[in-house]
Amino acid sequence: MKVAISTEGKDLDAAVDTRFGRAKGFLVYDMDSNESVYVDNKQNLEAAQGAGIQSAKTVIDAGADAVITGNVGPKAFTTLNSAGVKIYLFKDGNVQKAIDQLRKGELKLTSNANVEGHW
Repeated sequence: MKVAISTEGKDLDAAVDTRFGRAKGFLVYDMDSNESVYVDNKQNLEAAQGAGIQSAKTVIDAGADAVITGNVGPKAFTTLNSAGVKIYLFKDGNVQKAIDQLRKGELKLTSNANVEGHW
């Protein structure tokens, strides 16, 4: 399984970005091979609108089966959900901690957006 983690940096020590659509980037981590690839999200940082949808498309195009992020808005949630991408919320820590909690089954799958658009 590949999981895309919204991140403020480019490695496992980076903090998880609490934003999804306007995250600095995504670390796409392969849970089977333990390999990761950083995907820059700078094109959506300053977007007037549609950042959540475009970021969701970026994650889907990267082959992610799941997302770990701090918050997800309604448009991003709908886009990810329609593609079958699972969404897990994570509140505090770095990418490695988020991956470890996912492996242990400690992250909860979200069934709805947890913030309104343009928060």
